[in-house]
Amino acid sequence: MLRPGAAPGYVDTVEVAADGVTFFVGSLFFTTAAVLQYRQTDGREERGRTVWWAALVQLVGTVLFNISTYDAMCEHLSATQENHLVWTPDVLGSICFLVASGLAWIAVSRRLWSWHPRNIPWVIAVANLAGSVAFGVSAAAARIVCQLGSAGRWVALFLAVLLNCRGSFGLASGRGCSRW
Repeated sequence: MLRPGAAPGYVDTVEVAADGVTFFVGSLFFTTAAVLQYRQTDGREERGRTVWWAALVQLVGTVLFNISTYDAMCEHLSATQENHLVWTPDVLGSICFLVASGLAWIAVSRRLWSWHPRNIPWVIAVANLAGSVAFGVSAAAARIVCQLGSAGRWVALFLAVLLNCRGSFGLASGRGCSRW
């Protein structure tokens, strides 16, 4: 649901307000998936506690993403209001995604570093971690877009679109197989 909103030309086709709605509705799907993931975790054993914390932090990140995408639909925000209402929850949500992905990585790898490219849960954890990094970079790129001239904006916009698509794939694949 988020990919159309990030696609070049989409905002020109549907207008800014509809683009904002696309992102907000997509964020609701992310939160629904995070709630379902959290509900199926079991924190009774040591590895389960790590998975439980990962799911909880992921859920907090998706709620922050809901706030960010909802507030981004508001028109006529000052730069200060936009920083507070849109960019801050976006960055905090990205940090939550990164922490949750790191916890999931530890739960799957059972240590800080491992290499098991034939192990499906390991591959999912890597994709999820890469997606979380991409979301964080796209949040920073979105901030840069506002501060650059027109030539730099195209570069930053390209990076934001590319990284958002990569980030949404990583998070979706991580949620698709949340049982380790």
